[in-house]
Amino acid sequence: MAQKSFDTLRALAIGSQALGFILIITLETVMGGEAARPWQGVTLAAMVAFALALALARLYRRNKARKAMARRLADDDDDL
Repeated sequence: MAQKSFDTLRALAIGSQALGFILIITLETVMGGEAARPWQGVTLAAMVAFALALALARLYRRNKARKAMARRLADDDDDL
């Protein structure tokens, strides 16, 4: 099975992490040290939650593809 050249989930993961880090740095710059800390924590928690959701989506896609491949192979074996 050929690999796709563009992986949407990977692009989403990279984009969300980059956006999160930019937001964390911006909060530090705009709000100052102590005022930004809680919001930086919230941003970090959102980044981790989004990364976990993407990992689950990737696992779901991979398992779905494996089951489809196993079904095709089983169908091919039955035809022989």
